Order: sequence, then structure tokens, then C-alpha cells
Amino acid sequence: MSMAATPINKQVMKEDNKTYAASLKSIETENIIDRAFYRPLGYAVTKMLLPLGISPNTVTIISIVIGASAGYFFHFPDITHNIYGILVLIIANILDCVDGQLARLTGKKTILGRILDGLAGDIWFLSIYTGLALRLSWEFGTYWFFAPALISGLSHLVQANITDYYKTLHLYFISKEKGSDFQSAEQVRRHKEQKPGFRKIFYLCYHKYTLLQEMATPKLQAMLHSLHEKYGDDFPEDIRTNFRQQSRKKMKLIELMTFNGRSIVLFIILFTEETWLYLLYETFALNLVLTVSIHKHERMCAKFS
Repeated sequence: MSMAATPINKQVMKEDNKTYAASLKSIETENIIDRAFYRPLGYAVTKMLLPLGISPNTVTIISIVIGASAGYFFHFPDITHNIYGILVLIIANILDCVDGQLARLTGKKTILGRILDGLAGDIWFLSIYTGLALRLSWEFGTYWFFAPALISGLSHLVQANITDYYKTLHLYFISKEKGSDFQSAEQVRRHKEQKPGFRKIFYLCYHKYTLLQEMATPKLQAMLHSLHEKYGDDFPEDIRTNFRQQSRKKMKLIELMTFNGRSIVLFIILFTEETWLYLLYETFALNLVLTVSIHKHERMCAKFS
């Protein structure tokens, strides 16, 4: 009998599968690229890091540094540098998976870690927009490309903010544990008041982050207010299930604004050498996706109020 068929080995594999599942936020919010590529690789790295006692925040900071280097590579017009940029961005995103998986398996989840995790992607793409603006400026002999790059960067911040909010909301309707990161602006404000010195700055930024989310989703806020008034923090399971069924239908559109959605388009455009198209995609296509997503989600939430 082969080693792979022994009962002991099957039990080990079963336990490993359970541990892998525990390292994920939820299979309901994972897209196919994450499930097939980023999460399995992230889990493999996580298993190697577990015995070393490395904190999730340390991994996040490393991913920020690596991902931010992508902008440097993308400001060169040749394919070789572009491939290097794609590779470092993929590595950074694998590490971005690792920090979350490591936090869930070790129980070292913190609001500071969540803030850093949210900043990671924003910093990566800030460097990318800067790199693309430099590349286009040298190619066309004008620095006017920094204007659309700035608009793209601001658009990205709003798109990523709302995307994160909808995904975290979905987790909140799975369970209190899964949705522990879902917090109101008032809850974040109270946390901020309790923090000393430099940490207040992080919580101040996070407070503004959550305020924007709430301002953009008035019907969602009305739904939550109504449900909390009726049921407190313990929503009935039929409402949770019904909401998630409706929410999952909106995920395909929302996925276009995630790292996977935008990075695939970026990688394709880099190989066409028409890099100005990516700035147009961010500014027009993804902002249209954002507008439609909010409209559809708000209509859904109005039915639950």
C-alpha cells in the first residue's frame, strides 16, 4: 500500500484541509483566482512562517515594500522590466494573502493590521500610477499625464474602499466572528479616542475611511439600523441567508474592482504598450462599475429595511 493511502496520512490531509479552510475569510467571498492560485500559495508560505513566530503585520509591511517596487519596473517601456513588475506584484499579493491567513491561524488579528492591510494595495497602485505617469510623460514629452494618473489614484481609493466594505458586510452576515472587521464609523471613532500618540493617526485615517463608506451607502445604513432595532446584534438566520444569496449575485460585478480584476487588465495592457489605456480604464470603466455596483447594492438593501 502506498504511503498516500494509509489512514494516518489521510487523517493528516483531512486536518490540513481543515486548517486551510480556517485560514480563509470565507469561501463565499473568494474569487476563482484566489481559490486556485493566491490562497493555496499563501497557505504554503503561512505554514512555513508559523513556527518562526513572525507577526502578520511584519508580513504586511514586507508586502508593501515589495509591491511598491512595481511602479519602478512599470516606468520602463521594455517587456523585461514589465515582467519583473508583474512578478513582484504577484509576490506582494501572495504575501498579502499570507498576512491574513497567518492572523486567522494565530489569532493575532488587530485593527491596526486591518488598516495596514487596506493600505497595502493603495500604496502598490500609487507607485504604479506614478510609474505609468513617468513612462507616458517621457514617451510623449509632457508631464500632463500626472493629472489623469492622480485622478486614477483617487478613483482607485474610492473603488477599493467600497469593494472592501461590501465584502466585509457579506462576512458580517455569515457570522459575528467572520464579520468582526465590520465596524461603524462611530465604533472606529471610539477606538481612536482610546489609542495613544502615533496610533491615533492610523485610527483617524480609518475613521475617515469608514465615514466615506457610510456616506456612499445610505440605504445600507438604513437597513442595518432597522435590523439592529428589531433584532439587536443577533439577526435571524433566514435573513442572513437571504441577504448573502442576494449579495453573491452582486459579487461578479464588484470583483472587477478587486486586485485580481484590475491587475489582469493592467497586465494585458502592459503587453500592448498602450499604457495610457489603463488610466482610462481606471477613471471611466471602473468608476462606471462602481456607480452601478452601489446602485444595485442600495436597491438590494432597501428591500431589507
